[in-house]
Amino acid sequence: MLEELRITGLGVIDDTTLHLTPGMNVITGETGAGKTMVVTGLGLLFGGRADAGRVRADPGRAVVEGRLRLKGSLAGAVATRIVEAGAEVDDDGSVLLSRTVTIEGRSRAHVGGRSMPVSVLSELGENVLAVHGQSDQLRLLRPAEQRAALDRFAGPDHEKLLETYRQAYASWRTVVDDLADRRANARARTQEAELLKLGLDEITRVDPQPNEDDDLRAEVQRLEHAEGLRVAAMQAAVALAGGVEVTEDAPDATQLLGTARRTLEAQAQVDASLGDLAARIEEAATLVGDVSAELSTYLSSLDADPARLEEIYERRAALRGLMRKYADDVDGVIAWADNARTRLAVLDSSDELLEELDKERLRQEALVLDLCGRLTAARQEAAGRFSEAVSVELAGLAMPHARVEVAVVERSDGPGPDGADEVELRLLAHPGAPSLPLQKGASGGELSRVMLAIEVVFAGAGGPPTLVFDEVDAGVGGTAAVEIGKRLARLARTHQVLVVTHLPQVAAFADTHLVVAKDTGGAITTSGVRVVQETDRARELSRMLAGLPDSDLGIAHAEELLAVAGKEKRG
Repeated sequence: MLEELRITGLGVIDDTTLHLTPGMNVITGETGAGKTMVVTGLGLLFGGRADAGRVRADPGRAVVEGRLRLKGSLAGAVATRIVEAGAEVDDDGSVLLSRTVTIEGRSRAHVGGRSMPVSVLSELGENVLAVHGQSDQLRLLRPAEQRAALDRFAGPDHEKLLETYRQAYASWRTVVDDLADRRANARARTQEAELLKLGLDEITRVDPQPNEDDDLRAEVQRLEHAEGLRVAAMQAAVALAGGVEVTEDAPDATQLLGTARRTLEAQAQVDASLGDLAARIEEAATLVGDVSAELSTYLSSLDADPARLEEIYERRAALRGLMRKYADDVDGVIAWADNARTRLAVLDSSDELLEELDKERLRQEALVLDLCGRLTAARQEAAGRFSEAVSVELAGLAMPHARVEVAVVERSDGPGPDGADEVELRLLAHPGAPSLPLQKGASGGELSRVMLAIEVVFAGAGGPPTLVFDEVDAGVGGTAAVEIGKRLARLARTHQVLVVTHLPQVAAFADTHLVVAKDTGGAITTSGVRVVQETDRARELSRMLAGLPDSDLGIAHAEELLAVAGKEKRG
């Protein structure tokens, strides 16, 4: 929902802020006051084409800012897109959007204070706003949107069926594309597979082990310095043995420490501090004993076998040969081999595999075609219900003989991601008239009313939460105008609705009434927007009724109109 819209330097609007509310917001004002600039500003804010001709010479740039409140079913998707673009949603669940256009035609966009491509605003606009007007590219005139809208109208069971179809279609296309690629590139795949097999055979013969190059490097270093290591270990063992030749009968450091401990313990009853020292000596004796044992083991493990050293040299040479070809280290070589095995499975173009894939393709194709048929039947049933509902709405909008049909026709290129159907909304303006696409079968004013009827029928079936109608009441009046007001009010129960109108019968149904007024007091004409309530609102409706805002009769008529509209809304 759009909470606030500020427009600066656009057309006749110098600087004004619109505070918008949930429900139905109506914008009125005299001809030329700048009502259209509000819709133009909304278009700019959501990525519309920038027209430098509408920028005021002073200050030389137009700025449109809007605060978007994210809530409802679309909040998650919109917030995700904002975060993906590099911006953030405020803690209160809102985000500030802005668009700047200079008099030279340069344009900038910001989302959440971060500079963005204008395309990001366009993407957000497709999710949160739909503008219906005589000069707009209407959302529901796009075939893809017509199909999506009909799918939403068809109901939750249909949407579940559509999701099942999309998953089946994606699986089927994966198999089809895989099979086609294997057949079309069989020779290249075979050549690549042969090269991979050669590499795998070479690696398999050597059979490298994880971290083997590091382990062999450490072993070589020990073997090459075996004599120096043996001397060092022997000298340490001699030192622990008391500086004499190491023999079975020679007392070692452990025995000497044991003698010292026992001597101190004998006098510990006289002085307890000697007992503490004895305990510490016992700890030292244990450590020395462990070191002596490990030195003995180390000496027995030293191997200066030249044959083993030569064997390691050869093994390291073989590993280096693999690393030159496949990776920087042994672990990388092992990873290359694993990837090669996986790739070989992908490259398999054997007749047996191709036959299996073809069977799978046929199986999944049958499932896709079955789901396609069910989707088509569901769409045709929904199309009939939708056509009847829209035609009933049109009867109350001064188009009693018009009828909207939904054509569900088979795609010429077979099943696609959304089924095998093309959906097109068509209008029969009167009995005997040809059935034409909406944009060809209706005039500007009629098209706006058709869009209103369609949106009323689609209300509650998803789509953008904010709907804008610009001059939706063109060419109508009297009872038809009241009916338009009723339908907009009904639509406002589930959507935020913004209506630019010149009809008091429509404006009377508003929850918030905004008036665009010109100020001609200065050298340059400017316009501002204000909210009107109670007496001021009745005066505005009186102006719209008879051009006499101060007429007692006109005000009385306006108050009666407000009372009738209020009763209709409550009912």
